[in-house]
Amino acid sequence: MSITSLAFVAFSIALAALYFLVPKRLQWVALLLFSTAFYLLSGPRSWIYLAVTALSAYACARRMGRVSQGQKAYFKTHKELTREEKSALRQKNTRKKRLALAAVLVLNFGILCVFKYAHFAIDQLNYLMGLFGGFRLDNSFSLLAPLGISFYTFQTMGYLIDVYWEKVEPEKNFFKVLLFTSFFPQVTQGPINAYSQLAGQLFQPHSFSWENFAAGGQRMVWGFFKKLALADTLAPCVAAVFENYAQYTGPAVLVGVFFYSVQIYADFSGYMDIMCGLCQVLGIRLEENFLRPYFSKSIAEYWRRWHITLGAWFKNYIYYPIAVSKWNTRLGKWARGRLGKAFAQALPASIALVAVWLVTGVWHGASWAYIAWGGVNGLFIIVSLWLEPLYQWARGKLRVREEAFGWRLFQVARTYLLVCFIKVLPEVGTLSQGLGLWRQAFRSWGPPTYGDLFPYGLAFSSLLMVLLATGLLLFVSLLQRKGPVRAWFGKAPMPLRAFALAVLLVLIVYFGVPASGNGGGFMYAQF
Repeated sequence: MSITSLAFVAFSIALAALYFLVPKRLQWVALLLFSTAFYLLSGPRSWIYLAVTALSAYACARRMGRVSQGQKAYFKTHKELTREEKSALRQKNTRKKRLALAAVLVLNFGILCVFKYAHFAIDQLNYLMGLFGGFRLDNSFSLLAPLGISFYTFQTMGYLIDVYWEKVEPEKNFFKVLLFTSFFPQVTQGPINAYSQLAGQLFQPHSFSWENFAAGGQRMVWGFFKKLALADTLAPCVAAVFENYAQYTGPAVLVGVFFYSVQIYADFSGYMDIMCGLCQVLGIRLEENFLRPYFSKSIAEYWRRWHITLGAWFKNYIYYPIAVSKWNTRLGKWARGRLGKAFAQALPASIALVAVWLVTGVWHGASWAYIAWGGVNGLFIIVSLWLEPLYQWARGKLRVREEAFGWRLFQVARTYLLVCFIKVLPEVGTLSQGLGLWRQAFRSWGPPTYGDLFPYGLAFSSLLMVLLATGLLLFVSLLQRKGPVRAWFGKAPMPLRAFALAVLLVLIVYFGVPASGNGGGFMYAQF
């Protein structure tokens, strides 16, 4: 089911109606039924894999819960145990839990890897065997990844790790675990919610609120506007540049690069607005995934503002466990005595960042281009970490005022340009093609005409729509720095709100509906 279709609008209305009509103790059941229906519409076979993830996580969490409860009960009834005996029993039970956790992690991440990376892995093996004249593995089979497999796998495995760490109690009702795994507003593109944040909201009763209904509905309209009137209008222009970049002048390629940065933000954040708005109607708050990312002053800050929940997942389950691991801590202590305090402090964090950005690149796509993309992002962040003392010294010598508007504007512009060029690297195709687009952007320069800048058939009226919508996004982002825009909008006079929503709806119908076939669905659904 397309999120931007009238069928989805009808689906959402039916869900909201049923959700507030059924007894409150059954509201979570309504969510489960609609989430299952939404997922089954994408293919019954895909739902089987989602159910396997939920069932394996449920069984493993219950197993770890029983081990923990059994240990507590045993300690309570055997107070005569010595410290050494208690420590030995804890270690034994920890091994039991770790074995169960490892088995389910291997199962689910194994399924994810087969669907997303099998072809890429076989290609690399065939290449290596070809160098030595070996046989080739068949790579002609077809694998269609289940909808949202990356997102629901990460979210559910996060729940399982939290149970292992005893941050949350294991859920006793399998169907509630199934709802947490399959909750349709976030199953296909996130946000990746922690169990402690989302579960209570899914299972607790909610009463209808006109305030939530109005604010959620307005956010959904804003999301449809960003996706249809802006992202989908830009889609054919960006596709033309990426597919045929060698045929265009440098200015036209640069325009395509900048258009892509606007397209992917409007597309992804538009989806978040639609789904967060729908959840707000129901009284459920999803985690925010964006915080004005193009206003960032560094690459590291950008990734704290873009796809926030994915970054939080990597930080909690990859970065911190590696950074504070015993072997990494010992390495830092070893380096302190031999290589200096500054080096020793940066080394453990750098090792953890290498792992995070390798996984980030692979998570986004099975290609060397995505691995290189992750490496470039990680390189900027790690190098900045190492050179921060030098930066501070240079800023002091140059008497740079950190809060000066000109300096902050320079940092934002520099970061935005870097993000734009890093972002397109894997989107053109192969790594060599991505590098080729970089080179083409700085060739064939001269005084450009309209045809030079927009040779891919962008009508002047559509260009005006793009400029208007982009300017509106920028204006809203600037307002957000002073507080929530929706709160301010909700206090505006009713005629003003009605007029603004009417204008957005007209633009959606006039520009967005004709362009809706250009986008090919939401861009992050492929991940």
